[in-house]
Amino acid sequence: MTTQPKILIVYTGGTIGMVKDYNTGALKAFDFSQISSKIPELQQLNCEISTISFDEPIDSSNMNVSYYIQIAEIISDNYDKFDGFVVLTGSDTMSYTSSAISFMFENLQKPVIFTGSQLPIGDLRTDAKENLITSIQVASTYENGKPIIQEVGLYFEYKLYRANRTTKINAEQFEAFASMNYPPLAESGVHLNFNHHLLLKPNKEEKKLVFRKKLDNHVAILKLFPGITESVVRSFINIPELKGIILETYGSGNAPTEKWFVDLLEDAVKRGIYIVNVTQCTGGSVILGHYETSSELKRIGIVDGKDITTETAVAKMMYLLGEKLSKEEFKRYFEKSLRGEMA
Repeated sequence: MTTQPKILIVYTGGTIGMVKDYNTGALKAFDFSQISSKIPELQQLNCEISTISFDEPIDSSNMNVSYYIQIAEIISDNYDKFDGFVVLTGSDTMSYTSSAISFMFENLQKPVIFTGSQLPIGDLRTDAKENLITSIQVASTYENGKPIIQEVGLYFEYKLYRANRTTKINAEQFEAFASMNYPPLAESGVHLNFNHHLLLKPNKEEKKLVFRKKLDNHVAILKLFPGITESVVRSFINIPELKGIILETYGSGNAPTEKWFVDLLEDAVKRGIYIVNVTQCTGGSVILGHYETSSELKRIGIVDGKDITTETAVAKMMYLLGEKLSKEEFKRYFEKSLRGEMA
């Protein structure tokens, strides 16, 4: 690029944007328009930085579909004005939020990097500065006139992951996230090293960004456990207005073979409820029909979630339900990788 890349920071809330009021000891939201004074190192980056903050910063525990749309609209409205985006949210629901944003944009050709921190930006030992500085550097790194990252990423503690491959695994360590089924897209050490062969390459012919914001959140997660009762499963599949279930099964997609269990799921599928089989394991994949304990699920038409994470399965289901697909189309698109979210 001949001019400096323009990067937009979108602050929604979360620990990273908190500073301590030393008079009261309480944490309060930081004014991101004053970010250069808090992190003067940003001036060393070869880019122009602008900021947009939510009027009322939200805790990530309150994140929901309307906020997903708000974040995506800010990116969509500013897509042509900026070369990259850094979105700051609370880490607790960051994997859910960033996964949803990855499905809401089709033909994305600019970096959208999510980050946050475990300690507030004003804390002496904070991880916020490194996470933010490197996220901005990632978003502003170009090669041959094009951004190296052209997808939604999540950067935390020296690693850039594909956002829709991540899970938060630790509430106390700085290394809060893991991507068990897909290697990091980049690693930050003395140098910022990109793993080019792992990156998404956009379709050259389709240049226009497509923004899809019809998400349907009539979904639920059913986690199996030994001893789960018929009444629990029955009440679950009869939740009013329910359209989709993420079924967290054992191992490579295994579930009870008891007749009542299979019959209840089969009844739900016949009533038009989509059920996606994902594994409870942090790594590995569902292999429907591999064992007898999953062959019945395959027979009744349950969708194979393969190696997708629960967080991304929720986001993908909301996205596909919003597209009003036929039963066959839903199954076909869910079992196909749309944004690099599954093998």
